[in-house]
Amino acid sequence: MERIDNVFYSYANKSSGLIDPEGIEALCSDLEVDHTDVRILMLAWKMKSEKQGYFTLEEWRRGLKALRADNVHKLKKALPELEKEVKRPTNFVDFYSYAFQYCLTGNEKEKQKSIDIESICQLLDLALGFQFRSQVDYFIDYLKIQSDYKVINLDQWMGFYRFCNEINFPGLSNYDPELAWPLILDNFVEWLREKQT
Repeated sequence: MERIDNVFYSYANKSSGLIDPEGIEALCSDLEVDHTDVRILMLAWKMKSEKQGYFTLEEWRRGLKALRADNVHKLKKALPELEKEVKRPTNFVDFYSYAFQYCLTGNEKEKQKSIDIESICQLLDLALGFQFRSQVDYFIDYLKIQSDYKVINLDQWMGFYRFCNEINFPGLSNYDPELAWPLILDNFVEWLREKQT
């Protein structure tokens, strides 16, 4: 535990006692990953980090203990295993939902429940792109050209994950708008079908 704490304090801001965005950048540089790398989001998920861009000592201990890492070298070696863990279907739903909630906390306006389209496009690419590349690319294209939605809520976010899992793509043969899909997905499917014809 002491070694885990020492690593924490080597990145933490002296006055706030937290690892802040600057500390995370330094950590990423030592891990040799980009701060926008999905593995950093996975690490935040493992720590159950509550505020985007910040790690508390308690969160840090939780994550590093679970990853059995008490130095940066071991943490780096633990990342591929963490990736495998997140990609297990039982964990992935939790990770995907967490990614949305985590992104909300990065906003200064407290109590926000939705995320702007530009941020959603980046988040989709990061959190889901490696699993459903073509669905994500098309959905991002759609989100950028449509004008009905300025923001996305959690229900729409989770709905898109269900869509990726359940709907034949790009054929869409089993998409039934009568079922309880978020309206934005009905519109997306309509747009896709027009595109295909």
